Amino acid sequence: MKETMTIPQPATLFIDSVNNQNPKNLHSVFAPDAVVHDAGREIRGSEAIQEWAENEIFAVNVSLEILDAVEHDGETLVTVKVDGTFDRTGLPDPLLMDQCFTIVGEKIVSLTCRLSETKPSH
Repeated sequence: MKETMTIPQPATLFIDSVNNQNPKNLHSVFAPDAVVHDAGREIRGSEAIQEWAENEIFAVNVSLEILDAVEHDGETLVTVKVDGTFDRTGLPDPLLMDQCFTIVGEKIVSLTCRLSETKPSH
């Protein structure tokens, strides 16, 4: 059963790090052996995640607006509206994404980023 919730601190720190363009803080919220699934790619380990964040988040000024958050089966699903200077060819407008965090202790061990099935409200 899904229920609305408060977003766990590591996920909040991830989003704040993106919005404040702070790669060091973003890097610190991931476990050393964490994995990110983004756009059909698997990014595994601290160094690869740091490189992914530099290229896919910070280089294109990504910002995230939280729209919803739920906990389901031990994972935190945060729906965000994504903005930035990246190529939007073929992407919906607005760009809504689900970020599914698996957190162990105070670290993100898994993050899956995918287009949201949520319909924007106008």
